[in-house]
Amino acid sequence: MDTALFSPCSLFGTEDKLSDSDSEDTQTFDEREHSFPGMVLLIREFSFHQVNANMLWPGASIFAEWLIGYQYLLKGRRIIELGSGTGALAIFLKKSLDVEITTSDFDDKEIEDNIAYNCTANGISVLPHIRHTWGQEFGMEHPDWDLILASDILLYVKQYPNLIQTLLFLLKANRPVDKNPEITGDKCGQGRAMDQPMEVEIKGNYLDQKNMQPDRGSFQREEANEEKELPRPCFLMSWRRRIPKEDETSFFNGCGNAGLMVQHMGSRVFCISPGKSIDV
Repeated sequence: MDTALFSPCSLFGTEDKLSDSDSEDTQTFDEREHSFPGMVLLIREFSFHQVNANMLWPGASIFAEWLIGYQYLLKGRRIIELGSGTGALAIFLKKSLDVEITTSDFDDKEIEDNIAYNCTANGISVLPHIRHTWGQEFGMEHPDWDLILASDILLYVKQYPNLIQTLLFLLKANRPVDKNPEITGDKCGQGRAMDQPMEVEIKGNYLDQKNMQPDRGSFQREEANEEKELPRPCFLMSWRRRIPKEDETSFFNGCGNAGLMVQHMGSRVFCISPGKSIDV
């Protein structure tokens, strides 16, 4: 059994449908041990997968460490992870913090089955799973997750509008109504809920306006033991993989143009939440 030099996870689905010949091929797997804070997980990975669900990426183990450091942010939350891939991050959070978490990924049975396998292999009950292709109908009219997690899912630029469309639906579905738009101690803020789904267009220069500017290539490290707060609902995303700076900026600009607020939480972890609605 191999021990992975790097660790975990994330899938980014494509718009393309799997062909019949692809689905009929015999799938092969590799099982490896992956180090997470305080534990080692045995994770089965696809040797190859059509929509990039085949391997774990280092960013998820780093995100796991960040989440352990701020585990109070997860207390009492109903969590869904987007781009779960092998399910490793969700399995870790369930084992270490006993959170209420649902996995989700591209609408593909092989991915769902592999996450279930990995749950069982690591001694937990199979986690709830949603098969969802970003930008398409979610299959659930009233989801109640108030925290969305993801690690390293900005691989394909053409999927940014679809991802933002899914975020808009999930954030709107659990949006508090008739509440004070300001959240004590939080800088993300809230605005009115959007009345209907939006066609998302990537444009503008949102991050520069908000002094975020990830294209500078570095971020100020957060102070030790700094208290953080999250709005309800919100999307908490860690991004560690290297992509062109203009692509990264494009995603955050798209969020801003769709009426979402972006806050850098430190260590390349971003909080994205409903903000003042902007016409697109």
